[in-house]
Amino acid sequence: MQKRTPFYVVSLFLIAAFMTAGCATKDVVKKDEGIAAPPVATRVEPPKPEQPKVIEKQPEQTAAPQLTPIPETARLEPKSMSNEQLQSALATVYFDFDSAGLSDSSRGTLTKNAELLKKESSAKIRIEGNCDERGSSEYNLALGERRTKVVHQYLVTMGVEAARLTTVSYGNEKPAVQGSSEAAWAKNRRAEFAVVSP
Repeated sequence: MQKRTPFYVVSLFLIAAFMTAGCATKDVVKKDEGIAAPPVATRVEPPKPEQPKVIEKQPEQTAAPQLTPIPETARLEPKSMSNEQLQSALATVYFDFDSAGLSDSSRGTLTKNAELLKKESSAKIRIEGNCDERGSSEYNLALGERRTKVVHQYLVTMGVEAARLTTVSYGNEKPAVQGSSEAAWAKNRRAEFAVVSP
């Protein structure tokens, strides 16, 4: 007669078999988790040849010349004339016998004098009227005064300030040339200019 295996032994055997099978499954899963995915192949582009750089040539700029500032004292302004220089530069105006009228040559002389006086704007001028020896002293004083007024008015018309001009008549008291000839008289019928202040 055969012996039977007790039931509890069979039960233990089956439990042990199940447990072993469950552990094996877990180990397989753990081993699968540790496997990395194979790397994906990437395409490597060959390097592009460098393009030559185009350098644009800029137009050459020439440096502006350095200018040295001129000191205030050295500015190119016309220098003022001395009183003596201005006195000798102002031309005398001549008149006809017994006349206070301006001839064409007298007007030309006065125009030049006016330009000079406008440049020398600080100078004050005295216009001196003179006559030749013919006629009375009173008449010649009045004629000399008319001559100075005509000259004064002409200079003002040409742009010289009236406040810079004064007049005086000497009549026949200050002849330029001594003598009783027509040549001497022609030199004495005149209006002269005297610089009275700078």
